This record gives sequence, C-alpha cells and structure tokens, in this order.
Amino acid sequence: MSLFDVYPLFDVTPVRAKDVFVYDDKGTQYLDLYGGHAVISIGHSHPVYVNALTNQLQKIGFYSNAVQNPLQTKLADRIEQVSGCKDYDLFMCSSGAEANENALKLASFHTNKATILAFDNSFHGRTSAAVAATDNPKIVAPLNAQQQVRFLPLGNLELVEATLKSEPICAIIIECIQGVGGLDESTTEFYKGLESLCHKYNTVLIADEVQSGFGRSGDFFAFQKHGLTPHIISLAKGMGNGFPVGGILIHPSIKASYGLLGTTFGGNHLASTATLAVLDVLEAENLMQNAQKMSDYFTQKAKSIPQLKQLKGRGLMLGLEFDFPVAALRKKLLFDHFLFTGSSKNPNLIRILPPLTIQEKHIDLFFNALAQEL
Repeated sequence: MSLFDVYPLFDVTPVRAKDVFVYDDKGTQYLDLYGGHAVISIGHSHPVYVNALTNQLQKIGFYSNAVQNPLQTKLADRIEQVSGCKDYDLFMCSSGAEANENALKLASFHTNKATILAFDNSFHGRTSAAVAATDNPKIVAPLNAQQQVRFLPLGNLELVEATLKSEPICAIIIECIQGVGGLDESTTEFYKGLESLCHKYNTVLIADEVQSGFGRSGDFFAFQKHGLTPHIISLAKGMGNGFPVGGILIHPSIKASYGLLGTTFGGNHLASTATLAVLDVLEAENLMQNAQKMSDYFTQKAKSIPQLKQLKGRGLMLGLEFDFPVAALRKKLLFDHFLFTGSSKNPNLIRILPPLTIQEKHIDLFFNALAQEL
C-alpha cells in the first residue's frame, strides 16, 4: 500500500533526536530551528518527559472519558498555575484543529448564531469549520465552504463593528501572532477593541494559541501581552512536545452540559502526563524567560544581515522576511548547513520556531550559515 501523497517531503529521514538536534539515518546532525511546526517546546527527548511517559505507560495508557481521570484534574490546576489564567474550565482533545473545531462549535451553541469572523492570512486548521476559517482557498473543499465565514483585514476595527452590526457573528477567532500566514500582529488597541466589541454584540472571542501558546511568545499565551480575557483559548502543539494533544480553556460565562462536547482520545492518561511533564520543565528550566532572552539575542544578530527586510514575531515565534522567495535559500540551509527552518504563506519569509531550550551558540550557527548564503 502506498501513502496518500499530500506532503512534499525533504529527503531526510530522522531516526532520533535530542534537545535542539535531530539525527538522520546516515548519522547527520541537524539543528532544529522549526520544532516540527512549533511542536517541540521543551526539547526533543527531554529526560523528564521520557521518564514520565514511560512510567505512565507501565500503569495505564488509555481509557475513555466515561471514567474518572485524576490526571486531567491535576493538569487543569497546573495550567491555571503556570499560565495565570484563573477560573477557566479545561476540555481536552487531540490536536489544534480539533481544539478550534470545539471552540467554534461551543461559540455557536453559546450564542445561537452561526457565522464566524476571521482575518486575512489566518490559519486555524484543516478540518470542517477550522479550515473554513483559514484564509487559503486551496485547502477549503466545497463541503467546508458551506460554513459561514467572513474574512477581514487584520487591524481594522471599523470593519469589524460594521460586520457585527449587520450579521449574526457567533465568534471572532484570532491569532495574536499569525503562524502559517506569516507572523503578522496587530496592536493592543485593536485586540482590546475586539474584546469590547465581542461583549457589546454577544460574540465569543476565541484566542487561537495553538502555535503561540505554552511559552513560545515569551509569555505563556501571546494574547497576555495585550491584557485580554478571551472567552475560549485553543491549545495544542507545544502543549504535548510531540505527543498528540490539544484542548480549549473555557471562560466561566460559558456553561457546560452533558454531551455538549465529546472526544474519544482527548485527555487520556498519556496525553495528560505528557502535558504535565511539559509544564514541569517549562517552570523548572525557566523556558519562557529563555524564550524572551533568546529572542532578544536573535533580534540583535538579525541586525547584521543587510538583506533582511523585516524581522517579525516575538519570543521564539519569529520570521525573517526578505525581498525575494526563500525556498532555494531554505534548501541550502538544510542540505549544506544542516539547519531545519520553516516556510509560510509569505514566500519571502523564513519561519524560526525552535525548541525553547535553544541557546546563543545555536543561533550563532544559523546566522553564520545565513551570512554565507546571502
């Protein structure tokens, strides 16, 4: 049987990984500046993470959400402690797309409305309503396109309010740092304005923190820079450090009822254990502080690249924008310098999403290679 051919693959076969490095089947070492799409938060194969999962697997790996699972309760408390988001409820699932599906479904239930407001260059997943709210027609099938979604330019509050006045919008879904779209951000004034408009027009504010959450921005969540209190917060990627896990945090103004949401695998014993290990390491190793420190160092080093048009993003969710397409440059960085980097919807932008354990010496390797190729 063949694999369904939907991924353009690099000719690299990783067989093991440790901290910020990946090793292929030929023994070549690669510096991972992409983290498998921002998934690797505490470093590959971290011993605390490996030991926690190994120990849990020897006890129980899975049972459904028909029984008590104290690990989920412990996880909810730990997320509250580490993130500072008080009084939210946790619902667990298994991916970022699933998190956003549940967020959008819950918003529609809560408001009894059906239309979603999203923004240009957004990315919220590849399934059902999540892909409908993603600004990429190439991946939206006719089935998905039946969803009612309005796309607006990022940063235009007047258009947002005009849309809320004229249509029954159940949710505004926002990435405070856009990921796949190219690291664009708006202002605190805009994000606070969205929050106020959501309260005014009975609309749910969803903060999609799938890529930017769990410390990647230098804060636990990217929206915290702007002092927001979203109704729903979507989680995944760095939450599990490679284990398939996702979730949403739900504001107490939104009430639960039996059967409202559901999942087979979400929050299972292994998923909860993986996320607890990530939180423990984030705290013990001060990785959010390291993300900010390394971001500052990266910003200084970027000033040495005259061809750089703009450095975008914050924390360790960064984008280097040039005035030329970067696909060929990324291939050279990979095959000549053994550096994994990321692409985006913007063909001129290199995305940098390393493990939060990265150090200055690793950033130096990247900029030395970049200088040689430019």
